[in-house]
Amino acid sequence: MKKAQIDEILMPGDEAENAKREQTLKEKFWLKFRENASRIPFMEDVVAAYYCALDPQTPNKVRGILLAALAYFILPLDAIPDFLVGFGLTDDITVLATAFASIKGHITDAHRNAAKKALEDNIPAE
Repeated sequence: MKKAQIDEILMPGDEAENAKREQTLKEKFWLKFRENASRIPFMEDVVAAYYCALDPQTPNKVRGILLAALAYFILPLDAIPDFLVGFGLTDDITVLATAFASIKGHITDAHRNAAKKALEDNIPAE
């Protein structure tokens, strides 16, 4: 993926767009997680980002970036279809890694602890 494409995907949306992304994320994240947990080497970071994106204490710009990246991850329409074995998640991983690099430091110990608990329990901790 080109940097311009990634930048466009990660553009924080306005309040209405972020609310829509947040609702979609809440509805579809755990299904996508279960489908891909073994295929993404940094899935704990993805789950921690989920909790960070839903945390009202997270700055709006950071929430917007994470909501955009996680929405790209969970939605079926993206640059490389996820069902292509070996290639399908490369664009998702690239977008997520870029988002994480741009919001470094905003994923807190509380977000990481919630992610660890969710992974240990195999049940989302809401």
